[in-house]
Amino acid sequence: MVQAAVVCCCLNKVCCSLIGVKSMLTMGSKLIEGDKVTRRLISSGSTFESEIGYSRAVVQDGWVFVSGTTGYDYSDMSISPDVVQQTEQCLRNIEAALLQAGSALRHVVRVSYILPVAEDFPACWPVLRQYFAEIRPAATMISAGLADSKMKIEIEVTAKLPD
Repeated sequence: MVQAAVVCCCLNKVCCSLIGVKSMLTMGSKLIEGDKVTRRLISSGSTFESEIGYSRAVVQDGWVFVSGTTGYDYSDMSISPDVVQQTEQCLRNIEAALLQAGSALRHVVRVSYILPVAEDFPACWPVLRQYFAEIRPAATMISAGLADSKMKIEIEVTAKLPD
C-alpha cells in the first residue's frame, strides 16, 4: 500500500487534523507530512497560486520541482512586453523559489521552455546561456499558447537538493 500526504489547501488546522495532516506555514512554505512522505510547498506570493491551486515549487525526496514560471514581477504583478526581459524575470523568480527550497540554479537538471511564438526563442538564448551554460541541464522547448497573451515565455525546472 502506498502512503502519501494529503494536501489541504485551506490551511485550517481543524480540517487538517480531521484528515490526519500536519501543516505549517512558514516564510512562504508549507510542510505536509504523511506516514511515508514529507513534502514542502513553496509559494512566491503570486495570486495565481491561490486562484488556480498550485505551488511555485514542491520539495520532495531530495528534489525541487518548480512549476512553470512566467515573467511576472510578483512584487507588483507587472510584466514586460519584451520576451528577453520576461526570460530574465522568469529565471529570477525560479532562482528565488530554488533558494527558498534550499537549492540553487546550479543544481537544475531539467528545464522546459514554453513559448507561444517559437521564433522568439533564439532571442532568449543569450540570457539562458548566462544562467545555464556551465550546468547544461536537459532541456525541451515547446511552442504552445499560454494563459495570458502578455506572457511570452514560461520556464519550468527540476533541481536536486544539495547533499
